[in-house]
Amino acid sequence: MKSILIVEDDITYGMMLKTWLGKKGFLVGSASSVSRAQKHIEAESVDLILSDLRLPDRDGIDLLRWMAEKGLHIPLIIMTSYADIQSAVQAIKLGACDYVAKPVNPDELLKKINDALASSQPSAPAEPARPASSPQPDATQAADATMQSDYLEGKSDVARQLYNYVNLVAPTNMSVLINGASGTGKEYVAHRIHQLSKRANRPFVAIDCGAIPKDLAASEFFGHVKGSFTGALTDKTGAFVAANGGTIFLDEVGNLGYEVQIQLLRALQERKVRPVGSTKEINVDVRLVTATNENLELAIERGTFREDLYHRINEFTLRMPQLKERREDILLFANFFLDQANCEMDKHLIGFDDQASRALLEYHWPGNLRQMKNIVRRATLLAQNKFITLDELSELRETAQPPANISLRNEETEKQHILEALRQTGNNKSRAAQLLGIDRKTLYNKLKHYNISD
Repeated sequence: MKSILIVEDDITYGMMLKTWLGKKGFLVGSASSVSRAQKHIEAESVDLILSDLRLPDRDGIDLLRWMAEKGLHIPLIIMTSYADIQSAVQAIKLGACDYVAKPVNPDELLKKINDALASSQPSAPAEPARPASSPQPDATQAADATMQSDYLEGKSDVARQLYNYVNLVAPTNMSVLINGASGTGKEYVAHRIHQLSKRANRPFVAIDCGAIPKDLAASEFFGHVKGSFTGALTDKTGAFVAANGGTIFLDEVGNLGYEVQIQLLRALQERKVRPVGSTKEINVDVRLVTATNENLELAIERGTFREDLYHRINEFTLRMPQLKERREDILLFANFFLDQANCEMDKHLIGFDDQASRALLEYHWPGNLRQMKNIVRRATLLAQNKFITLDELSELRETAQPPANISLRNEETEKQHILEALRQTGNNKSRAAQLLGIDRKTLYNKLKHYNISD
């Protein structure tokens, strides 16, 4: 059994991670500061460290430096907010094996953990290494089962229409652009397209383009060779090679820099990639699925997105409905997320009382399914009785769905809520997003929409 040390000062978040990883078969320890982590590492065997970047006494980079001084070669994954991605790049240059952006995507984190543990094992010389693009079929099936157990398609008319289109386009090789707001389930739809395609027994590789620093984007997509830049300590297999024969999913594709768009277009047209620092090209065969919450046609007009790339990725468009458009599905999803939270926290809540159910139905859900999942998990943690009440759903008070003819007033109300959350948290955007019940990326989009600056 592999041992993982979680270094996280948010005790509740750390406990949730510990419980979840424990259920995945890991032996998990925890520390709330760098000094406690050092004592744990000196006292016990650790196979992997999962560390927050910012900690009360020092930060994850200090822990990396200490490990280097001690000659400790333990893979370390940095957890960081979007605003601190550049610090994560520095951490990688100092020896961190990877980083993951908060809020953490469980499937992404598990994959990074398994990859880090696998790469830290000495390879057996008698047996050739298995190509990254050829995972065992049972691993793919397990990933598919996990994805299906983490999502519910819903029964509403808009949901049925969406999945009818998914069923139509999935067996083809058409490039699909999924357009929808944050938290609507775009990655699940991308994965479902892969599951229903002729590539289902080949890899599905997902990349969040919004979380990739510009100076690492080419390496993430196409890989690199050892020594090609500072911090390239080993060869890296890029996402296109890892997904060879399967499907590659680029989330928030509108966030890619212009130079990377040129490289991506070339890779799609020629079906070849060249790792950073290499002179050799590698043939690749991938089916491309992309997603965005931006209007890419406006981005083309602004000159920030290439029109030729847009037409290459947009052979078929799927529009993701927002949760507020799926009223028939709201209580289905709420109870689905409650079941998940019950299993995760070993609780046995039955459901939502009448007032709580009404509040769920009337709320406008700006953060969509992701926001609902977070709110239900928090309510499950707080609930003391068999039913979740309005007391545990404090985010939903005074937030009933407004009539359509006062949408401008609703936007002004939302703007005031955001300003108040920022005031209460001293302009800490991570805490403000938590207070509002939305993820950090959604908050940044709303700050841009309402022209709210620091």
